[in-house]
Amino acid sequence: MEIRSFETLPSTQTYLIEQIHSDKFHPPVAVIANRQISGIGSRDNQWSGEEGNFFASIALFLDDLPEDLPLSSASIYFSFIMKRTLEELGEDVWLKWPNDFYLNDAKVGGTITKKIKDILVCGIGINLKNSQNGYSSLQSGISPKYLLDAYLKRLLEFPKWKQIFSEYKIEFDLSRRFSVHIENERKSLADACLCEDGSLIIGGKKVYSLR
Repeated sequence: MEIRSFETLPSTQTYLIEQIHSDKFHPPVAVIANRQISGIGSRDNQWSGEEGNFFASIALFLDDLPEDLPLSSASIYFSFIMKRTLEELGEDVWLKWPNDFYLNDAKVGGTITKKIKDILVCGIGINLKNSQNGYSSLQSGISPKYLLDAYLKRLLEFPKWKQIFSEYKIEFDLSRRFSVHIENERKSLADACLCEDGSLIIGGKKVYSLR
């Protein structure tokens, strides 16, 4: 996979999408920046920061993704592979449904996915070193570029959704102590039922992880 590195970008995801739209970049491709000044977080919040933290986005053709992957749960898929990668590098993180990285009870990062025609773009931001955006950090010495290389190696093996989900559903119980924003309402995950496609049933309604 081609990797484009930058000192500073407003947003790795916005930049990658712009380059794809203008036909300058073609999947598979990844973008990483040392600094990000107006990154995109969940619910249009900003995710920015200085050198030492992880700011990267990846574009893949949909046809390259596992056939059994529900596109609505792509954020879980991409996030859990990153969670596995961080664990292998000695970091004790877990994934809160559907796209937030946590250290104990503190959020340290998140994932945003966006479909553009036949391409899926995944943006990931993680506070590796510095606590920013109102969140905690791993206080890790892992280099962002080293983490990206390790992550892409795992991601490009394209494990099946069934394999990822079998591990994630065990971890899902950790999410029950928290809540999630659904259609601008905060919903407790205490009694949520996790479905095989990564969606939840909360209060009798099926909710998808469209992040």
